[in-house]
Amino acid sequence: MFVIHREPHNPLLAPQRDRPWEAYATFNPSVIREEGGWRMYYRALSNPAAIASLITAQSTIGEAYSEDGIHFHSQKQLIVPQEEWESFGCEDPRATVFEGATYLSYTALGGYPFSKDNIKVAIAVAKDGINFTERHLATPFNAKAFALFPGRVNGKVAALLSVHTDEPPTEICLVLADKVEDFWSPAFWNTWHADWQSHKLDLKRGGNDHVEVGSPPILTDKGWLIFYSYIEDYFSGGDRVFSVEAALLDHNDPKKIISRTESLLVPEEIYERYGTVPEIVFPTSATLGDNDRIDLWYGAADTVCAKASVRLPDLLRALDPAQPARTFIRASENPIISPKGTGFESRDVFNAASIDIDGTVYILYRAMDAANTSTVGLATSKDGITIDERLPEPIYVPRADFELKHGSPTGNSGCEDPRIVRIGDTLHMTYTAYDGVRAPAGAVSSISVNDFVARKFDRWSTPFLLTPDGIDDKDLSLLPEKIGGNYLLYHRISSKVCADLLPNLGSGKRVNRCVEIIGPRHGMWDGLKVGTAAPPIKVGDNWLMIYHGVSRHATYRLGVILLGPDGVSIIARSADPVFEPVEKYEKEGEIPNVVFSCGAIMRDDQIFMYYGGADRVIGVAVASLSHILKALQ
Repeated sequence: MFVIHREPHNPLLAPQRDRPWEAYATFNPSVIREEGGWRMYYRALSNPAAIASLITAQSTIGEAYSEDGIHFHSQKQLIVPQEEWESFGCEDPRATVFEGATYLSYTALGGYPFSKDNIKVAIAVAKDGINFTERHLATPFNAKAFALFPGRVNGKVAALLSVHTDEPPTEICLVLADKVEDFWSPAFWNTWHADWQSHKLDLKRGGNDHVEVGSPPILTDKGWLIFYSYIEDYFSGGDRVFSVEAALLDHNDPKKIISRTESLLVPEEIYERYGTVPEIVFPTSATLGDNDRIDLWYGAADTVCAKASVRLPDLLRALDPAQPARTFIRASENPIISPKGTGFESRDVFNAASIDIDGTVYILYRAMDAANTSTVGLATSKDGITIDERLPEPIYVPRADFELKHGSPTGNSGCEDPRIVRIGDTLHMTYTAYDGVRAPAGAVSSISVNDFVARKFDRWSTPFLLTPDGIDDKDLSLLPEKIGGNYLLYHRISSKVCADLLPNLGSGKRVNRCVEIIGPRHGMWDGLKVGTAAPPIKVGDNWLMIYHGVSRHATYRLGVILLGPDGVSIIARSADPVFEPVEKYEKEGEIPNVVFSCGAIMRDDQIFMYYGGADRVIGVAVASLSHILKALQ
């Protein structure tokens, strides 16, 4: 797993009203780390009233400098239109130091209205690394985002290029040349372009999607690492979704993709969602930072420059095909519980809660019979994996009117998806109560630890609803400690994880607020909805929460967030899922492509997570807590 941390000082560069050439926007930065500092090249958009033009504003390329990689200063206008082929603007620089010189590629706008015939790539050269004394028109065809590799590939000069960006099909392609001067040779490009599709990297998932080169490649011991822009439904006229993805390319054949991520950054912050063009994150550079960190530089909402970081070892591990899939590793014994018999668990067993009491793991699972009535079954395990005992009857059954079947005789009803926590000497079980007619609601019932261990299950307290009437409110989970004398309850309303405080659980008082903890990240693996999984686990003063996320393709996966001592403030959230459907018993069942957890226990450094596979069976997966915390912190 890996985590994307946005720089707290974002945005790092913003438009300046007193400089007309960058009064409207400053974005899409390309950064070179030098001895003593960071040099940033960026697209500057003028105030429309400041420069006479046939168009509303004009793009030039600015330069700024920073000693700490955060506070940039000394802005100056660096590249301005001089040639006919760039007379309407210079956009989106990518800078690479190659064999002692700095090469700055940019998009050259040679006509208006802008079209595929006047948008091409140009390259400026600073042989001393500072002064750009020459510039060249590169591509004679429609292209953008030329990113030069910082070193040769099998003796060749290499670059990535976005071809035909203004008409489908758009592709990211590899270009190899004998010498760097070939990149401004019309004869070279005419030969290359005649067979341009043979050079493409296979990065697109749909014909209407758009990909564009982001950062110049970074050489790692695993391959060439690139970040690029991925835009879903760009050419369809639908809901365009801008995101950032990463890929690892083969050392010797960069056209070969070793592995790739899904979307790892989407617009979420205010400076990414609102601006000149809202809802955009656009990667243009990546640099090696301190402490095994990669800094990703990007434009936000076509208005400001921003930065995010990720630990390089974590990202490379996620991109390594030889590594186990995701962070949690399945037990070879899976599934550890399957449906059986003709009684209460004959149809499905899934979505298990868990609690460790005196060295025994108690697994409380949702069981469904032939009439689709849900009850709670119980199994125990000493080692957390091997089932030592499985009770022949449910330990909790529907009792209240709000969970008894009132709909179809074979429709869903009952007590669903339990979560359990211990606070003091009491166990509190939250679950979804459903009568088959009214909206699902969250309920709670409690029992003393002694009665539970003694299996006096008739002593479960009278269940109370904790959520309002008429609202689809599910995935209830309690923080295992009180906050200021109150219970902290997590619940899901619509697509978001909410929290609320309750003074007690047995008075019938219900939650009446939704303090949002996390919501979906549109365009990512958890872009449709999110909900709590297991109750949070105490780690030092903080809390680790496993949550489930659903993609727009209806795949259920699991991620993690680190919460502060208050149980609501977010310290970090995983960018990629830590667990996803892979095995047949997770991909085929009552509901396909589902892993759904309601319980986890800790033993030393190991987290044992119990989950339902395809709403049919129960499995367990194990992860290292220290590995997860290292990424999150």
